[in-house]
Amino acid sequence: MQYRPLGRTGVQVSNLCLGTMMFGAWGEPDHAESIRIIHAALDAGINFVDTADIYSAGESEEIVGKALKDRRDDVVLATKFFMPMGEDVNAGGTSRRWIVRAVEDSLRRLQTDHIDLYQVHRPHPDTDVEETLGALTDLVRQGKVRYIGSSSYSGSQIVEAQVAARDNNFERFRTEQPPYSLLVRGIELDVLPTVQRHGMGTLSYSPLAGGWLSGSWTADSSPTSPARQRLAARFDMSLPENQAKLAAVEQLAEVATDAGLTMIELAIAFAANHPGITAPIIGPRTMEQLESQLPAADVVLDTATLDRIDEIVKPGVVLNPADTSYGEQVLAPELRRR
Repeated sequence: MQYRPLGRTGVQVSNLCLGTMMFGAWGEPDHAESIRIIHAALDAGINFVDTADIYSAGESEEIVGKALKDRRDDVVLATKFFMPMGEDVNAGGTSRRWIVRAVEDSLRRLQTDHIDLYQVHRPHPDTDVEETLGALTDLVRQGKVRYIGSSSYSGSQIVEAQVAARDNNFERFRTEQPPYSLLVRGIELDVLPTVQRHGMGTLSYSPLAGGWLSGSWTADSSPTSPARQRLAARFDMSLPENQAKLAAVEQLAEVATDAGLTMIELAIAFAANHPGITAPIIGPRTMEQLESQLPAADVVLDTATLDRIDEIVKPGVVLNPADTSYGEQVLAPELRRR
C-alpha cells in the first residue's frame, strides 16, 4: 500500500480508500461479516475509510463505528451528509439547520467525538454556499470535524466555494469526491484540473463503474435490485449508450490481459494512477471482492497501456451521461432552455 498527501492538509492517506456503502441493508446485512471485511482492509494497510449517513439509512455508519471502536486513532474517517434522512422536509440538504443535527447523528452512529473529513454529498442549488461553509466552519472550530470536503461539485461550483471561503474567512473544502472510471472520464476536462489548481485531494468513486468493469454486466443482463432498477438508464442494455459501454469493456478486457492484470486491477489502477486522484474508493460487499481489489494499490500502468485505453475511451469522454451525478444538476428543469 502506498500513502499520499490528502491535498494540502498534511495528512497522509492510503492510495485506496475503503468505501462502506455496501455494508448494511444495501449489501452485506451481517454486521460481523462487514466488520471482518473492514478489519481485513485495515490490516492490508488501508487507513482511509469513507461512509455516509444515507448508506442503509445510517446502518453503514453504525457498522463502521463498531469496526473502528479500538482502531479509531489509526484511521482517517470520512462521512457525508445531504441526502434525505426522514420524512421531515428539512431532514436533508446543506442548510445550517440540518448540518448541526446531521453531524451529531453521524458522531453518535460512528461512536467517535470527531470526523476527520466531513463532506457535502451533493451541492444544493437553493442554498447559499456561504450558509453551508459557515456551519461547517463552526464544526471545525468546535473540534467535531477536522476538515471539510465536497462531492460531485462541478468545476465552477468548486471555484465558487473556494472564493466564498477566502472572502469570508471560512474553512475551505480540502477534498472533492467525483465519479471516475475507464468509462466515465468527464472530470478530466474541468474538475480534476480545478481541484489540482486549488491543492485539493480527490477521492474518486465508482472505479468499477457500478460493476461494468468487474464482469457483472453482459448483453443479457438486467437490473434486479431495487437500487439498480431506479437507475435503469445505466443498466438497460437496449440503450445505445450502454451498448457502447459493452463494446468498450470487451476491448478493455484485452488491454488488461495483455498487461498481465485482471480487469478489476486495471480499472482501479487507472483511477489511482491519475496525478489528480488521491485515492479511488473501493466498495467491496464480500471478502472475495476486497481481495480482488487490493492488488490494484501496487499497480503502475505504463504509457503504452494508457495510450491503448485512450484509444478505446477518449480522455474526457463519458460513454453514458447517466453514469455521472452531474446530469441531474445541469438538466434540472429550471436550468433548461425550454
